[in-house]
Order: sequence, then structure tokens, then C-alpha cells
Amino acid sequence: MSELDDAPRRDLRARSYGEDYTSTAVDRVGVWLSARRIRRSVGTFTGKRVADIGAGYHAVLARSLIDDIESLLVLDVSLSAEVNSLPKTQVIEGRLPEALRDIPDDSLDVVICNSVLEHLWQPEQTVNELYRVAAHDGCVLINVPSWRGKRFLELSAFRLHLSPADEMEDHKTYYDPSDLWPMLVKAGFRPSNIRCFRHKFGLNTFAVCRK
Repeated sequence: MSELDDAPRRDLRARSYGEDYTSTAVDRVGVWLSARRIRRSVGTFTGKRVADIGAGYHAVLARSLIDDIESLLVLDVSLSAEVNSLPKTQVIEGRLPEALRDIPDDSLDVVICNSVLEHLWQPEQTVNELYRVAAHDGCVLINVPSWRGKRFLELSAFRLHLSPADEMEDHKTYYDPSDLWPMLVKAGFRPSNIRCFRHKFGLNTFAVCRK
């Protein structure tokens, strides 16, 4: 039996990703691949107003951008003291989509939402808010697990015990491009400004949405 089997079940509605466990090699590879795709999609973060929505307790990706950007907004249900002390950073602790509603319209150049929508009962409301807060000519980047990824994630969590099982138990749905694309259009993004495609060997769906 693994340590993940022995660990008490976590209330994911009250805790952020990475708050009370150490990430595995599988987790770290997934985070690295997502970060690589995000950086390639944006090009340069220099001088941009960036938000990481559902950043995780340690906000690893957001913290790696701090030297280049103009300002950073980090949002999750809980965030570490180190994140709270970052320079030029606004921290919002709360649940989605409600926690987004205090962010001004058209105020962010890059909005990142990485591995978040699959945990929400009302993902459409959050996508609507992401569109609202993105600046004109800004972009929203969304990463979600696909239906093919479901099999890999559940194998890793439930059989191989390489990932926390309660993260997978908390998933509400999965997204192929055909699932995510209509949600983006409904939120207000024009079809010509959406790139929605598979990545991570088809295990995830990624969207780059220009406003």
C-alpha cells in the first residue's frame, strides 16, 4: 500500500493543488509540459499583466514569470505565504467563479487557467468571467484533461498510485476540442480567434483564445 493510500482524503474545495502533499514525478512532468505550451503560446511575457487562475498553493508557474511581467494576479482557494509576499502581485483567495467577480473588466493581458475547469460544476460561468477580465487584444489560455487523458489519469491514480486519487475523484468531466470549443464561443470569443487542439500526446486539450 502506498503513502497516497494511507493519506487522509483532502477537501479539495478548501485546499489548493499542492497544499498538503508532495508532487510526484508524473505530476511534475505534466506541469512542465503545460508550462512549456503556455510559454510557447504567449511568446513573451515582458510588460504584460498576467493572471494565473487556479494557480495552486505554491503558484509555481506564476512565480517563474515574476521577473518579466508588469503585474501578477494569483487566484486559488488558498495560497502560501511565499506567494502572498511576491512583489507586484495581487492575491485573491476564493472559489470559482465567485472569486473572479471583483477583477475589473478588460484588465489582464494574459489569463491562464491550467487544469481547473474539470473540477468545476459550472465551468461555463468561469469561462465567461475569463473572457470578461481579458483585455482587448489579450489572450486566455485554458488547459484541461481530455477523455483519452481520463484513462491515463485514473490508471496513474487508482492503479499505480503515482498521483493523488482524490484529485481524480474530484473531476466532474473531461474535454476534447469538440467539448471545449462551443463553451469558448458562447463566452464571447470569435471562432477566428480560437485555437483549440490536443496536446500532451492527446491526453489534454489546450485552447488559445484571443479577445
